[in-house]
Amino acid sequence: MAGKKEKSILIVEDDAFLLNILKSKLEAEGYRAMLAGNGEEGLELLKKEKPSLVLLDLMLPLKSGFEFLEEMAKDAEVKFTPTLIISNLGQESDIERGKALGAREYYVKARLSIDELVEEIKKYIRG
Repeated sequence: MAGKKEKSILIVEDDAFLLNILKSKLEAEGYRAMLAGNGEEGLELLKKEKPSLVLLDLMLPLKSGFEFLEEMAKDAEVKFTPTLIISNLGQESDIERGKALGAREYYVKARLSIDELVEEIKKYIRG
């Protein structure tokens, strides 16, 4: 591959406030942040832009995060993109389902600060 691949993160989140905080924080760290407010828009961006990593909420309009992961797994070009779930759903069954569908990590929003999330992202995207 010619040149250095840009470190890009697709954030699929319907909470506009959180979306903008994440975007600002990630861009300050040198990442390019792409934003999607629903699951369908997220899938379109994923296939078009092929980001380095996906931050995925589960409770989304039009297509849930679980449906997003199911469709992602069917597409050979994007199915290995590291995906981190950030959700308010903290039930063990939700965590197990998310990981079974291919998510690398599952974070409950209430238990993780934005700074901690950025540090977790750095484990998956090296400069």
